[in-house]
Amino acid sequence: MHGEEIVALFIPITISLGAFLMVWGIRFLENKENMAMIERGMEPQKKRRQADPSRTLKNSLMFIGAGAGLLLALFASNIFHLENGDRVGAFFALIAIGGGLGMYSAYMYERKNPPANPED
Repeated sequence: MHGEEIVALFIPITISLGAFLMVWGIRFLENKENMAMIERGMEPQKKRRQADPSRTLKNSLMFIGAGAGLLLALFASNIFHLENGDRVGAFFALIAIGGGLGMYSAYMYERKNPPANPED
């Protein structure tokens, strides 16, 4: 095997192993914390995430806007025959503008339709 082939094989293995060890480490430390709380007579708190429609809306509209900006930048770079330096600038600018417009639309929607329980 050549050096490049070994690196190409090593990278996915390292990423997969790192992801597994990160999840295992987080669960291990949470279990250790719960056991320490039980030893001290405390009741461990259940950490269940509540669904947050507001955050979901913000994220989804931001990604939709960023995707639309990326698509628009792709079309613009092909139509105007931009070179590499100009193409990169157009991509970053239109992705940021699209994501910002998505966040702004989420803000406007929440302003018209406030959440049911604002203390969360």
